[in-house]
Amino acid sequence: MRRARTIGLLVTILVTIAVPAVLFAKSLLTAESKTYKQAKKVILFLGDGMGDSEITLARNYAVGAAGRLSLDRLPFVGSVTTYAVQEEKPHRPEYVTSSAASASGWSTGEKTSNRRISTTPGTDEDLPTLLELAQKAGYATGDITTADLTDATPAAAVAHVSDRDCRSPAEMKACPKDKKSAGGPGSIAEQEIDHKVNVLLGGGKKRFSQVIENGNKTLMEVAQTRGYTVVTDTAGMQKAQGKHVLGLFHDADMSLEWKGEAARPYPGSGPQTCQQNQRPANEPSLAAMTLKALELLQKSSEKGFLLQVEGASIDKQSHIMSPCQQIGETIAFDSAVKVGLDFAQTHPETLILVMADHGQTAQIIQKPEDSKQPGAFSKLITKDGSLLYVSYATAPQGKAQSHTGTQVRIAAIGPNAQKVSGVLNQTDIFDLIVETLKLR
Repeated sequence: MRRARTIGLLVTILVTIAVPAVLFAKSLLTAESKTYKQAKKVILFLGDGMGDSEITLARNYAVGAAGRLSLDRLPFVGSVTTYAVQEEKPHRPEYVTSSAASASGWSTGEKTSNRRISTTPGTDEDLPTLLELAQKAGYATGDITTADLTDATPAAAVAHVSDRDCRSPAEMKACPKDKKSAGGPGSIAEQEIDHKVNVLLGGGKKRFSQVIENGNKTLMEVAQTRGYTVVTDTAGMQKAQGKHVLGLFHDADMSLEWKGEAARPYPGSGPQTCQQNQRPANEPSLAAMTLKALELLQKSSEKGFLLQVEGASIDKQSHIMSPCQQIGETIAFDSAVKVGLDFAQTHPETLILVMADHGQTAQIIQKPEDSKQPGAFSKLITKDGSLLYVSYATAPQGKAQSHTGTQVRIAAIGPNAQKVSGVLNQTDIFDLIVETLKLR
């Protein structure tokens, strides 16, 4: 009898819990179907080299193993394969991608070979990009990064060259056919200006200070003649208005947020606590650039916008085995994601995607016990007060660490976010955004 009463009580409790849960879920679905009827905006966040190991490392250090980053809070999650293809045999995969080939993949919906920027392997034909399609459809566009604006990821969104190093008028040796004097579209910097992307924010002032081929004006001066407001520091960016803004906040890649000791061979570096707040005040954070870009793009087109946001130096600092700098850039990227999520709260017609272009070398390992430990490592004191051992071991000592061929996380919220699940190809992201904004 007692058992029967107990079972009955459990059933009552389960029903009491389950019915409101079902009704709540149903209300969410109903609200979602109404709220997301017409997508108008897409924000694509890219953490360069931000594989699952890099995310876990940043989470463990900054908020604790049981904590959660902003990028952890997007409800739809899947994985993306990142392989490129071979230049001479494009039907065969190149399992470890460059940033150029990967960015070209989601930008164009087509696989290409390493080092190419939105052009076909072998035949060197231009591939239309998401930003170009969005412009033709009447959307405003933005391309922002913590790297030089001519770096691979921001370049692939809008430019077409046969080699990623063809970044400015003086750097066209690898792309002779792309030179303007040869009838080509010019360097990456020239193409970014020529395409009149509404908002361009990042580093690269030294390249945009070059004089154009067969001319007497610098690229910055050309940008101004094309209607761009050109700004070079945080204060200038905050004041900037207009439909076209070019922000160049460093001669090359932008300054880092944190600093600390590099990893070293056994017995490693540390224990260390990372030194934060290292970025100069005259250089805006990625979060600040994202906030400003959203403000400007909102005013640039009533139809909506497509914005690409890259946290570039997660990858760059992993290459040189700098765990604190790498984590700091991941946390700065996460702060930019929070800006996007806050924006979507009041603009529910916004699809937000957060992903990486490829994995990187950092691995969380057990405490190394002897000098036979491969690679280099560092000991970090985390938010939890525990020691975390991070290892770099994909290249010989003294050489740059390499990308890896692993699949990477993608997360989403907003219109069509439910299509982000399972294992996707990076080229599927192109199709998802094209469908969401009805670009074709």
